[in-house]
Amino acid sequence: MKRYLVFDSNLHTPLGQDVMTPSFLKNQGRTILVQLAVLAGILWLCHLLFVNTQANLAARNIASGFGFLKFEAGMPINDALLPYTPADTYGYAFFIGVLNTLYVSTIAICLATLLGVVIGVARVSGNWLIAKLAEVYVEVLRNIPLLLILFFTYGVVLAALPSPRASLCWGDLIFLNNRGIYFPKAIPQAGFFLIPTAFLIAITAAIFIHKKATSIRKARGHIIPSVRIGLALIVGLPLVIAILAGMPLTWELPVLKGFNFQGGSVIRPEFCALLTGLVLYTAAFIGENVRSGIESVQKGQLDAAQALGLPEGLIMRKVVLPQALRVTIPATTNDYASLVKNSSLAVAIGYPDMVSVGGTIIGQNDQAIEIIAMWMAVYLFINLVISLAMNWVNARVQLIGR
Repeated sequence: MKRYLVFDSNLHTPLGQDVMTPSFLKNQGRTILVQLAVLAGILWLCHLLFVNTQANLAARNIASGFGFLKFEAGMPINDALLPYTPADTYGYAFFIGVLNTLYVSTIAICLATLLGVVIGVARVSGNWLIAKLAEVYVEVLRNIPLLLILFFTYGVVLAALPSPRASLCWGDLIFLNNRGIYFPKAIPQAGFFLIPTAFLIAITAAIFIHKKATSIRKARGHIIPSVRIGLALIVGLPLVIAILAGMPLTWELPVLKGFNFQGGSVIRPEFCALLTGLVLYTAAFIGENVRSGIESVQKGQLDAAQALGLPEGLIMRKVVLPQALRVTIPATTNDYASLVKNSSLAVAIGYPDMVSVGGTIIGQNDQAIEIIAMWMAVYLFINLVISLAMNWVNARVQLIGR
């Protein structure tokens, strides 16, 4: 068998092979050289920054490293979710600050989402007054700096509350004054662990029932009130277990002694001011996201739902809002990340979040670089988790073309 090579008369090369011209090779080589030069410049700047930082630290007799985290902190933290004393280490104190940041951010995200949905729906309401009030809320809150909102809430609204001796009270159980909200504290007794265990079991059962009811509805068309059944389980099962266990809880009541209340639990005004400011400010942005999502739903969807005779509330819940999520979620992800970062303004009103605690540590040890690096790492981790979670939700609600 003889083999033949076929040549193109124009290119003078075997057919089927790529032709690399010298100009292409030159452009590709030039691009690689430029990229290598840029990378070398970045590495040189990083090296220069590191050497300069080490020289400045040595000139000021400041030891670098994270060894200071094991030293005794010696500073009080008023609001701590876990037991804390000034005898604990700097590392534990910073951990308490991180917990406070996560605590206020989580609650603020939930409340801001609920309020934002209400504001967004009100923006497209057919009622002129409701729509205008929602528009005023959005325009005012979005154009006022969050720091001013915090100052106003903390220094004007909460400061106007009465003193502890003249507290507003409800049933001698809940007291409101300019030092916080005092209410009874639950103290678990033996056998209390059965209640949260029953709560988790009820949540698992409610999820299983809802999925089963959804599959039955799609296959047979039978509607099972899975939401009502789930709520009954979540509320009823722990209550029944608590009654059978003899209510393993005792309550510590707040009592006025001297110039302030002692005992019980307290929500301090710094936390209330920070939470209020974050919720009001972020809800204005989420409301606009919801409004844009609602307006992105095609009018034919509304006409079809109205033609079926569905009430307006059901159309909004079952037709409009599920489709609006495709537009709302990506923008809301940025607002959630901004809320977490905005919580650092707590230092302005004295709430011991991560930035406030870290600032105190810097003042005592001059370890600014290490603390700033820890701030950056924590905020980066939190926002990456938020982004991953929201991207997962966004992927679940997107329409997939076929």
